[in-house]
Amino acid sequence: MAEPAPTPTPESLVDKIYGHHASASSSDSDDDKKKSKHNVVKPKVEDDKPSTHDSVKSKIFRLFGREKPVHKVLGGGKPADVLLWRNKKISASVLGGATVLWVFFELLEYHLITLVCHLLILSLAVFFLWSNASTFINKSPPQIPKVQLSERTVLDLASALRIELNRAFHILRDIASGRDLKTFLGVIAILWILSVVGKWFNFLTLFYITFVLLHTLPVIYEKYDVQIDAFSEKALIEFKKQYAVFDAKVLSKIPKGPLKEKKKD
Repeated sequence: MAEPAPTPTPESLVDKIYGHHASASSSDSDDDKKKSKHNVVKPKVEDDKPSTHDSVKSKIFRLFGREKPVHKVLGGGKPADVLLWRNKKISASVLGGATVLWVFFELLEYHLITLVCHLLILSLAVFFLWSNASTFINKSPPQIPKVQLSERTVLDLASALRIELNRAFHILRDIASGRDLKTFLGVIAILWILSVVGKWFNFLTLFYITFVLLHTLPVIYEKYDVQIDAFSEKALIEFKKQYAVFDAKVLSKIPKGPLKEKKKD
């Protein structure tokens, strides 16, 4: 006869239950570790490399080498808003006022002192008559604003003018010292062009043309910057080719100045 199976004690039952849970938990933890190993995202090596969009963007030719929008290149703020016609009423009024002044001085042949005196006579007469007639017509006299320049404003303007003049003198001194032949030839060409243009127009007309160009060219360039940049790149490449030929045939044969010889030594 077979012997009867021994009856399990409560302690053995508890050990079996805990052992089963322990093995199950260990197997679950192993599975989780395997899953976590598989789910680990490898760092992308491509992130360290510049994207194709950035590389293409960096290779795009920009006129004058600008890297900022046209609004920031012009200094930002209200002057740039006026030049780029952000507010069409203000820009149109500024350009219209300049046109009226040009018509007065150029077409009607008004002189500056004459125009200023006539405007002062008219304004003083109007305010004088209004102030005296206000007692008879039972209206308040005109409120004439008090205009006064502060000392800080005048000093700031003088300081800014001094800085710009010193910068211009420094640039002229560098050009005249013979350190950079390319800059020297460029400045000479610009001055010659201005001298030729100055024969066609007087100073006032030339100033008005420059003022109109400042209010038209920036907004046109901002609108068609892609086409203008592409055309400018082609023109610059052609200019470099012609300059290389001119340098090989003419500039290279000019004897070098003492400053360049000292630098080489």
